[in-house]
Parts: sequence; C-alpha cells; structure tokens
Amino acid sequence: QVQLVESGGGLVQAGNSLRLSCAASGRTFSTYTMAWFRRAPGKEREFVAAITRNDNTDYADSVKDRFIISRENAKNAVYLQMNSLKPEDTAVYYCAGKAFYKNNYDYWGQGTQVTVSS
Repeated sequence: QVQLVESGGGLVQAGNSLRLSCAASGRTFSTYTMAWFRRAPGKEREFVAAITRNDNTDYADSVKDRFIISRENAKNAVYLQMNSLKPEDTAVYYCAGKAFYKNNYDYWGQGTQVTVSS
C-alpha cells in the first residue's frame, strides 16, 4: 500500500552530522503528517520529530536544538538533518506517516541504523 523507505544511516563520530532520507509512495503524500521515531537497544520506541502538511514541526526535547525535519513534496520525501550528534542518539531510526486526520501512524519504514561513536 503505502511504502516508506529510509536511507542515510551509518556510523558517525560524536559532534558530526548526518541526514536521513525517507522516500514515500502514494498520491496523498502531501497531506500526510510525517515523522521520525527511533528505538535504541533495550528501549521503547520514542518520538523524534514530525512535520505536518502545513509544515508545522514538533520535536522531542532531546533533539529540538539539534535536529531539523523537512519535507519535499515534489519528491515524496522527508528528511531528518541531525547535527551535533551524541552517542545517546544511537538507535534505529524509522520514518512514519499518517493521514492528517488520523491519530496513529499507520505506515512505517524498515528503519535505518544510526550509530554515534565517542
């Protein structure tokens, strides 16, 4: 149905930057709220950032001053620019999407590993 594919993960040193990309399918992409979640080993999945169809953004407190979420509707793409990375940012990062009128995120990517070394 709706497919989300993340890319851009990898191993980086603390203090460096990384940009994640999410490629989405579907003709209604521009109306979707898109988000990034992450799951660190042994921890629950946590919200990272979201962007609405009106380009309103929300960030988890832990990343608010460092990460930037953006979208490019012409490419059905969502990005997460991660700056000043910390070891605690190490996690599998997931792209997620939902119709703007939905409460829950219905569509999820497979995840991309981000590892931040100190």
